[in-house]
Amino acid sequence: MATEINTQPNRQNIFKRFKSKSSSYLSSIPLSIRSKLLLSFFAILIMMASINIVLVVRAMTYKSQYDILINNITTANEITGNFRSDLDTALWDIVKGEVNFEDGNQYQIIDEVNHKIEEMGANADSDEEEKKLEVIRRTMTTLIHYVDELGLHMSQGSNYDSNVVELDNIRIITSLLEDMFQEYVLYEVDLTGVKVNETQETFMQWVITSVAVLFIVILFSIFTAWMISESIYVPIKKLHDVTHKITHEDLAVLVSSSNVDEITELGMSFNIMISKIRELVDETVHKQDELKKAEMRALQAQINPHFLYNTLDTIIWLSEANKKDTAVDVVRSLSSFFRVSLSKGCDWVLINKELEHVSSYLAIQKVRYRDILEYRTEIDDSILDGIILKLTLQPLVENALYHGIKNKRTGGTIIVRGIREDEETIRFEVEDNGIGIPKERLLQIATAMQSGNYTDEIGENGYGIFNVDKRVKLFYGEQYGVTIDSEFNQGTLVKVHLPYRLADTIEKY
Repeated sequence: MATEINTQPNRQNIFKRFKSKSSSYLSSIPLSIRSKLLLSFFAILIMMASINIVLVVRAMTYKSQYDILINNITTANEITGNFRSDLDTALWDIVKGEVNFEDGNQYQIIDEVNHKIEEMGANADSDEEEKKLEVIRRTMTTLIHYVDELGLHMSQGSNYDSNVVELDNIRIITSLLEDMFQEYVLYEVDLTGVKVNETQETFMQWVITSVAVLFIVILFSIFTAWMISESIYVPIKKLHDVTHKITHEDLAVLVSSSNVDEITELGMSFNIMISKIRELVDETVHKQDELKKAEMRALQAQINPHFLYNTLDTIIWLSEANKKDTAVDVVRSLSSFFRVSLSKGCDWVLINKELEHVSSYLAIQKVRYRDILEYRTEIDDSILDGIILKLTLQPLVENALYHGIKNKRTGGTIIVRGIREDEETIRFEVEDNGIGIPKERLLQIATAMQSGNYTDEIGENGYGIFNVDKRVKLFYGEQYGVTIDSEFNQGTLVKVHLPYRLADTIEKY
């Protein structure tokens, strides 16, 4: 007990001595009060500005990287959309004899593409990008060689049939280039997602750092205010002692009142700043969500050009074979397919329209793969008036055809089912008796869907399923999505679990 009684006065004495020495030291500094206040102000300003300068520099860096990725994606899409058709048309006109080889614009088309490839190469900032572009450059060199060979043979008087054979070889290379550019676009899109995630992480780190700096600034301000007040108080106290017999003005109350007002205003400013920071965080998170949705909309809008080219080739073949009725049916199915795909920019369509979209797709593919493809639909009529996210089923059907039925080679059947599980939930199933998925690959796909990160090791036969699962989770919620059951050499069953919604209850996005 005696020890406790003696300890407290000792602590008070230490604090008083520290306070007295600090006040004496500040009073002895040959600076005016105004200079001391300005120094304190600039110290606080530097701490606050430093974190914002770092944020601006990082934001500008990420913006520059993001702009480069977007430019590369745009350039690659432009090449994918025009290069193959333009070059094939130019060379076909030459082979038909409508244009002389020397007068054709085939080299101009190739030079324009090479120029764009060099632009993308100048913007590449990773070894993987450079490798992909180097493969594209080598393929372009091979293409130029084949075009030169065609020109050389034609100058030597080659016949029409041999020219057509060489043109077919060139078309194979342009098709390969088109696939390479599409693969490059997908890589750049994935890289853009990584950059977006890095930006989010950086911003959250900045928020945490800002709060920490803000806390430090508050402590520093309190300490500085106390020290400066002490340095002001000491000379005022001395003056008070001298003039005590002349005046009894209570300066301490006045100073105290003034200090309280300043601290209150400073606290209000800090509160407003924190409120603004929180508003900026919420706004940024909302914008990131909208960005993800926009990216997914962009992915769904990039309809596979091979399907369109093959369908048009089928229509041409049917017309040349005088199968006009079948050609008309294919054109009608193609029109219905694109009508639902576009849907005036809407993300949601009626379930019966989504099924019409799938039926149109299968009808077209049935003409092309009539010897190996059979299909049927089994839909509960009670769900047809519901609403579904556009392009949910077609990618799964396409996946079943190209990676299930075609790989089996002996043919097979695709079944599309629509089942109402209860009043609030429906389930769609796409089943095929194709080649199936090996256990290792099935595990990779399931892991990717669970983590939300797609990797190149999964392969193309998992990307369509992964993309549908990601879109469903983004628009409906994490509790919904895609599940896969498959056995190698037996077939695959893909299930999509969704909430049942009507047009007047659908949430607006």
